[in-house]
Amino acid sequence: MSLANSPAVPPSNAPGAARNARFAEFPTGALLPITTRPELVFTHGKGGWLYDHEGKRYLDFIQGWAVNSLGHCHPVMRDALATQGALLLNPSPAFYNGPMIELADLLATLSGLGKVFFANSGAEANESAIKLARKWGQLHPNASGGARYEIITFRNGFHGRTLATMSASGKPGWDTIFAPQVPGFPKAELNDLASVEALIGPDTVAVMLEPIQGEAGVVPATTTFLKELRALTQARGLLLIVDEVQTGCGRTGTLFAHQQAGIVPDIMTLGKGIGGGVPLAAMLCADELAVFQPGDQGGTYNGNPLMCAVGLAVMRTVSAPGFLEFVRAQADYLSAGLQHLSSKYGGEGERGAGLLRALLLGRDIGPQLVEAARDMAPDGLLLNSARPNLLRFMPALNVSREEIDQMLSMLDTLLAKHV
Repeated sequence: MSLANSPAVPPSNAPGAARNARFAEFPTGALLPITTRPELVFTHGKGGWLYDHEGKRYLDFIQGWAVNSLGHCHPVMRDALATQGALLLNPSPAFYNGPMIELADLLATLSGLGKVFFANSGAEANESAIKLARKWGQLHPNASGGARYEIITFRNGFHGRTLATMSASGKPGWDTIFAPQVPGFPKAELNDLASVEALIGPDTVAVMLEPIQGEAGVVPATTTFLKELRALTQARGLLLIVDEVQTGCGRTGTLFAHQQAGIVPDIMTLGKGIGGGVPLAAMLCADELAVFQPGDQGGTYNGNPLMCAVGLAVMRTVSAPGFLEFVRAQADYLSAGLQHLSSKYGGEGERGAGLLRALLLGRDIGPQLVEAARDMAPDGLLLNSARPNLLRFMPALNVSREEIDQMLSMLDTLLAKHV
């Protein structure tokens, strides 16, 4: 099987084609407005392409915000869903099931972290990590006998949309949207070890960070900083929590981004890419940190066999021999293409790791480019502007050279008109 899913124009009887007429009007009144959506309805997808209700196709370099590791509707995922769907959907998290056990064993082997808790989203995985660190801090109190609960996080970081993970995040303005915040998350500066040291106090139990701050505009933690942070946390008896919700599962060219710094965290969270498009996440920890007691943590769909079967198929594919080498080669190719466009149009370069990259535009035209790219004809292009002055690229990990070339050509056309 080829690692790249080549784009294909769907036949007239493709899934969703017969239902297109129902979307002639947009019955959006029943949906709670939480984002501004364009007036189009996606009906089906294949590999790197999405198709809307009018038959137009879009080259997708967002892929659900780094979710669709293998692109849209990859055969291994379809097969896993169909096979498991005919067997067992959810026996309740109070019982073992086969895919749960197999995926947990695989993740433990791949990560070196011996215990796994499954959840539905990255935010839930991060909530679990926060709870686990605080529970560990209760069992390992400070010198005065008080429970340690503070977790140092970072400005511009992003850890989710629950109250606790919003409080842990350092996204500007999030401290007032649903005030008051959950206490216990002092903010340091990324790549500034002194700022971390200055915040360590008797109540500190852990440090939590993303190896690359995705929502901040693909801002990497340096290898030196990660190494020094690991050494600092070990020296001070603190846990190191690495949020790999966006960077994990092959996205940066290694299975987990922190591996590129040669470190091992105490706790790691996964989401997005682990399910390849289905709601699945995980929190992993070292064996000695498995301090939850029955009832401390749970979830109705925790470890359900349907999602775990898909996750198992995705992780087996991503960890197969040759796959990550392919990702790294495609990443180098994409990086070179973006750098060429930056030089051509007077931008400020590009950055990132693997297939999580940003093009620094040098001016606040990102949102306009996103809209113009989507409206291109005959094919549209789906891009993301995490910050007004840049574009973020999160294609499928099996993206082809032809798809990268087509995206770069389309982006070249857009920049010529907007710069």
